Amino acid sequence: MAVHHIEPTRETLHGNFWRDWPPVLTIDPGDTVVYRTIDAGWGIEGPELPRKHFEPRDPERGDGHAMCGPVAVRGAEPGMMLEIEIKDVVPGPWGWCIAGGWDVPLHRRLGVVNMEVVRHNWQLDAATMTGRNQHGHTVKLSPFMGVMGLALDVAEKLSTTPPRQQGGNLDCKELIAGSSLFLPIAVKGALFSVGDGHALQADGEVSGTAIECPMERVELTFRLRDNPPIKTPHARTPAGWLTFGFHEDLDEAMAGALDAMLLLMHAHHGLERRDALALASLLVDLRITQVVNGSRGVHAILPAGAIANTGTTDEHG
Repeated sequence: MAVHHIEPTRETLHGNFWRDWPPVLTIDPGDTVVYRTIDAGWGIEGPELPRKHFEPRDPERGDGHAMCGPVAVRGAEPGMMLEIEIKDVVPGPWGWCIAGGWDVPLHRRLGVVNMEVVRHNWQLDAATMTGRNQHGHTVKLSPFMGVMGLALDVAEKLSTTPPRQQGGNLDCKELIAGSSLFLPIAVKGALFSVGDGHALQADGEVSGTAIECPMERVELTFRLRDNPPIKTPHARTPAGWLTFGFHEDLDEAMAGALDAMLLLMHAHHGLERRDALALASLLVDLRITQVVNGSRGVHAILPAGAIANTGTTDEHG
């Protein structure tokens, strides 16, 4: 299988999802792509202000998260599932996060909208996987990509902000190296894009930012699945199986994630819906993925090995 490389250039960078973007690369199933990415805010130097940003910017290519792609996969057709195996995620040497001064409902509730923005600048050490800010706070890093998504079958260009059924701004901290993300394909070729490197984020992403950073290396392997057990975004991670729900209403997002998990438990373990729900009440954790992207995210986690072998597979066929 081939290994390809994508650098952040004017030709590869874009800030929206659109079915008509020509692919910057077309690969075969099983191929690997190694990316280098800039931070979500198009910064190429940092973290201190003022920062140097990528230029020239093209208004037609969007002003959202800086993403690399899209990559087309030969043989990908609507109705299939694209598996993205995350093999390696290596952060760059710096990152940043902010809080306050941002007029969103949660920040109004917390009383920080009219306060001056506070900024933490981070120096990142990929060898020790630690970060240290200007105040001397040291944290253990757990890098992942905030945005991994496919084009939708709609005519207009779409913002990168809300997560959707084709993925996008999931902001799920569980999608670390060693995970596989499964996304439903809506257009021929799939048209995958990636960006928004996070060196560390908690569930919720409550300030609106993680440690936003460039990535020195993001290694992804792509496969096609033509008989997925469920038709919505889900993942296999070191923590276990994940299913996602997205909605402006957090309760609806929760119900969507749980419904998908019950379907997955039926597919993997042959469980009738009520039995799956009974076991889910004992084994499945519901976590708030993020509350800052318009569509709130909830993910359900069934820990690896939580249900003893029933003679069914818990692999995608």
